[in-house]
Amino acid sequence: MDPVTADEVRAATFRARRGGYQETAVDFALEAFVVALETQAKRPVRLAMAEPTGELLHEEWFETQAARVERVAFRPGRMGTGYNEDEVDAFLDRVVATLRGTTEFPVTAKEVRQAKFSTVLFRSGYLIADVDSFLADIADVLERRG
Repeated sequence: MDPVTADEVRAATFRARRGGYQETAVDFALEAFVVALETQAKRPVRLAMAEPTGELLHEEWFETQAARVERVAFRPGRMGTGYNEDEVDAFLDRVVATLRGTTEFPVTAKEVRQAKFSTVLFRSGYLIADVDSFLADIADVLERRG
């Protein structure tokens, strides 16, 4: 049997089912798996929130998390309401730079937890619940960055 590819994971679809898994959680887990498949690390990459060990694996884990932030795709807001996409995208760019250690002004976990974005009406915006959930997860990652 051939190994699963990143494209196969991306193409996977699931039917929604009452009482099933939380859609956002599954999306995040699958995205982390796609990143791990694409990086093809020589050593196993620990997915999701597993604590990294060893300096090389530690840096690979943060790179995986940065790639996950770059690739996140939020659903559109409902009823024409959502977070301003440009503001969220700019903030996530700062998060990526922090995770990679390429900024003089890193974002803290506290800043991520307290992030506020303007909302838009009757135009394209990100689903508020998706962004808030993702940022809560990323705040936990940033606490490990130190």
